[in-house]
Amino acid sequence: MPRAATFSPADTSRSMTMAERPRFRIWLWWRVFGLVGGAAIVALTIGAWIWLPLWLIVAAFLSGRLPGRWRALRLLWLAMLALTLESLVLVSLLGLWIGSGFGLWMRRPFWQWAHYDCMQWYLRNLFREATRVLRLRIVTVGPTPEAFPGDPLLVLSRHAGPGDSFTIVNALMNTYDREPRIVLKNTLMWEPTIGILMHRLPNRFVRPDPRPGQDLRSQIADLARGLDSDDALLIFPEGGNFTPGRRTRAIARLRHLGLEQMAVRAEKWTHVLAPRPGGVAAALGAAPGVDVLLCAHTGLDHLATVGDIWRELPMDKELTLRWWRVPRAHIPSDPDGISEWLFEEWARIDAWIGENQPRTHH
Repeated sequence: MPRAATFSPADTSRSMTMAERPRFRIWLWWRVFGLVGGAAIVALTIGAWIWLPLWLIVAAFLSGRLPGRWRALRLLWLAMLALTLESLVLVSLLGLWIGSGFGLWMRRPFWQWAHYDCMQWYLRNLFREATRVLRLRIVTVGPTPEAFPGDPLLVLSRHAGPGDSFTIVNALMNTYDREPRIVLKNTLMWEPTIGILMHRLPNRFVRPDPRPGQDLRSQIADLARGLDSDDALLIFPEGGNFTPGRRTRAIARLRHLGLEQMAVRAEKWTHVLAPRPGGVAAALGAAPGVDVLLCAHTGLDHLATVGDIWRELPMDKELTLRWWRVPRAHIPSDPDGISEWLFEEWARIDAWIGENQPRTHH
């Protein structure tokens, strides 16, 4: 498996170039932040459980005075669940680091499998309880896991918030039994659990707008090489969550690049951002013969903050994940053709979202 995109301390044994020094500083600060942040999360979890009786009294009091059914108690339980699962994962990661010879054998298949197992356990338990507490029904439409046995996949998904990222990765691992390689936004590396776990597996943290000298396409191409039969490379071509402001900026960016026709097409979309084809083209070029699985979904578009979850509790909704498989033979190989194909698929995703808004169930 390819290594995650991290700065190696071995690089300090030689003189660093001007471009490498900021990268080393980020690596060093991330190491310190991960250690301190991870310890803080575990300490916070212990404190939360010690004071749980008080929190329960306060939440019960507030629930009787707030709209909805036991809103404060539901949110308290979800917060306790998330903290507890995250702390257990952090402790497990410490044990895996020690067991792998203090990281010496971390890239060996057994330890990679152990980290994927830890990730799968976390998502399975989080989603099982979250769907119960929020009264959500998640429906998967499209190819079943049996539709592509033993075939590596390139998964392209729209992006509408952190909730959809977790939902898609959970579906890939616990429904489709895949080991995902994920292209993540660089800010997520500063969340201790995500940062530590994702750095130990073949993933990439990238900037949506790379700085001069940063080769985003090469990073994604490295990640796409050597996909195994149970691997799935997950990319969010939009580069960020959908918001009206980002939609406007994405259209303006196309015009700035002289892509007027694509800007006009993107203006017709009301649910998705204009995709950026560079990373997709790099992945397709590095993984010849790999089919593409497209993912659209509804129901999580507006859940970006704790405040959003608070306003929606209890949710009582049906969420739908829609998958399409595109054979590689149907995808152009030249950059312009890939851009055109990607825009056509994104138009289909936008239309599907407009026709399949989430339904409330009782």
